[in-house]
This record gives sequence, C-alpha cells and structure tokens, in this order.
Amino acid sequence: MAGDVITRLASATLLAAALAGLPAPAVAAGGYTPEQVCGSGFHRVALGTRPVADQTNTVRGQVHLLYNAYIGEHCVVTIKSDFVGTPTSTTATLLVQNIAFAAPLEYKDPGNFKYYAGPVKANAHGKCVSFQGTISSPGSAIRASGGWGSFGDCGRQPRRQRAIR
Repeated sequence: MAGDVITRLASATLLAAALAGLPAPAVAAGGYTPEQVCGSGFHRVALGTRPVADQTNTVRGQVHLLYNAYIGEHCVVTIKSDFVGTPTSTTATLLVQNIAFAAPLEYKDPGNFKYYAGPVKANAHGKCVSFQGTISSPGSAIRASGGWGSFGDCGRQPRRQRAIR
C-alpha cells in the first residue's frame, strides 16, 4: 500500500513538472529518489551521483552522496535500476577519513534489498568522505560497483543556528 502511494506521488510530481514546463525530478525504478531515502534537508553533492556498473560496464544502478548542511551529515544510498523488486545483495557504504595513519571510519548497510540500500548517515565535520555502492544479480553471478575511489567533499560544516534574543 505504501508503494502504491509513493508511485502515485511520483506520477503526480512528474505530471505537475511537465505541465509547468519544468524538468522532472530524477525518479529511479521503484519510484525512489535519493532525497526521499535520505530524508528532509539532504541534497546531492556535486559529482556525488556515480554509476554502479559491472565488469562489462553495464549500469545496474546509481550510488548517491548527499549532504544536509543544517545538521552536518552525509548520507549514501544505492538505488537499483536492474533486478528491481527482487531481493539481491546490495550495499551502501560511507567512509569518513580518520586521524592520520588510522583506517577510515566505515558506515555500511549490506543486505538483500528489492529497491535500494541505505540510507547510511554519518557526521563528518571537517573530514573528507568517500562512498561506494554495490549491486549483485540473483545468485550473485553479476557484481556491480561504483562510487569515489578517493576522499573528497572535505571540511563541510553545519549551518549554525542563530540565537533567539
């Protein structure tokens, strides 16, 4: 029932955008957007949408890095475009750079999911982040991956609330 409501809302949004002459928001298979999965206040980071592709360069989905400036959190979600509706091994991983010579902090959501993995959220004040996503086929014959191979989007700080006087 919740899926029907989301599908109807996505259809209504696309129709409203078309009637207004505006570009339609990106809606993945299953009707989910990264902003819906991560929640209110999260926006995509520049170059933070990467294909999740297999060894033949066939794109099986997208992995997204988002940021909420108000609370200072990053969010990662992997949304499938293949094997949608079938539970397959899918992961969303957020890595936060740690102090010198220490392994990065890893936040991960692995599992057998029908539509997406995540949201994976972490506070990374003044630190660089990296992100990865994987999608496997039923039976794991195909394994696709994508994301950033290095750290970036460094030093983001949350917006400070103004004191009420």
